[in-house]
Amino acid sequence: MTDNVPSRSSLAARLDHLPFSRRHMRLLTGSGLGWALDAMDVGLISFILAALAQQWDLSKMESGWIASVGFIGMALGASLGGLLADRFGRRQVFAITLLIYGLATGASALAGGIAILLVLRFFVGLGLGAELPVASTYVSEFAPARMRGRLIVILEAFWAVGWTAAALIGYFVIPLSDDGWRWAFALGAIPAAYALVVRWGLPESARWLASRGRIAEAEHIVAKFEADADVVSQPTISKGTPPSVIAGTTGARLATLWYPEFRLRTISIWIVWFCVNFAYYGAFIWIPSILLDAGYDLVSSFGFTLVITLAQLPGYAVAAWLIEVWGRRATLSVFLVGSAVSAVFFGSASGDAAIIGSGMALSFFNLGAWGALYAVTPEIYPTSLRGTGAGWAAAVGRIASIAAPLLVPVLLLAGGAPLLFVIFAAFFIVAAVAAWGVGDHRGQALDER
Repeated sequence: MTDNVPSRSSLAARLDHLPFSRRHMRLLTGSGLGWALDAMDVGLISFILAALAQQWDLSKMESGWIASVGFIGMALGASLGGLLADRFGRRQVFAITLLIYGLATGASALAGGIAILLVLRFFVGLGLGAELPVASTYVSEFAPARMRGRLIVILEAFWAVGWTAAALIGYFVIPLSDDGWRWAFALGAIPAAYALVVRWGLPESARWLASRGRIAEAEHIVAKFEADADVVSQPTISKGTPPSVIAGTTGARLATLWYPEFRLRTISIWIVWFCVNFAYYGAFIWIPSILLDAGYDLVSSFGFTLVITLAQLPGYAVAAWLIEVWGRRATLSVFLVGSAVSAVFFGSASGDAAIIGSGMALSFFNLGAWGALYAVTPEIYPTSLRGTGAGWAAAVGRIASIAAPLLVPVLLLAGGAPLLFVIFAAFFIVAAVAAWGVGDHRGQALDER
């Protein structure tokens, strides 16, 4: 005898075949708000560092630690956030991470010295580090299969929105007074309250609920998406056993990442994450300070950075189109090679036009690569360890983002900007090669195990 009850497989199939609806848009924008906050924070610290270096008379090493300590928190947050999302659900982790971020960022505006600022930056990183891999996992689990990659790249495009907001704050607010950096931190904390409210209004991942045996709750959520899209679901009969959960405990999830089925994917994605983080954060955290050292004043260096930042949006737009045309690996590798070439030109550029042109090219290709990377990462793992897999890949990347700001001053002393950006280019090339070991799941259903 069979029960007229939806199965995990049928629920997943219904999600995969839905048209894009207002609920998808609400989910995408609600998740994207947190993404923009992350970008705004990372972007703001690059401008704040340039101002504090002058106001507090910071050494390059002290500035490097202010940048890196946030990434230490992000590394820990990413590794824990993915595990917690697989254990307790995606939405709850969203809310907690934003709360931690908002409180720590607001308190940073009141910091009176480098020691307390370092502590607060760690907690900011802890909240934000868990946010990104969980957000991409969450959206990928609701996205219809035919447009999943494109929607994740659009989600990642919110990074450009946040970084542009940071550049505007850096250009118009920070130079106004000695307390401009404090106002920048305060402005960064305000949207966190709004994003927290939005997040609680989002549904839990139906795929995650189904994987935990909470079929009725998952069915209720899927039915709402169908009603919003004017889709009438066909009766679904649960026959046989549902797909088995491949990993049910924290230890099993971590061990499964290294099963023969996933080993090459894990190694490859970790290499890509490490290399892209090293080159991206090494370059973009320090661009305002590098321009200051080149003789530009604070306002000019911030203005250049603002223009360079605007090139992120077309980079995302092109990547969002190509990722469903060329596929994940080809799009990712091409944008990484473009990042490498742009880095070489930027490192040797002289004159306003050359600096802005090569910087915009670097911004275009690098952020397009980021969009493709976030699209491919959640797809390569089953539902029961998707958060863990994405979170630990991001955590490995954060190790590189910790090291990069600390190594940049050393590399600048050793060979200046030309050497520095040739090294960044080499990291981009290694990532482009490693991308071919990840696999390509364009248009395929997610693994529901």
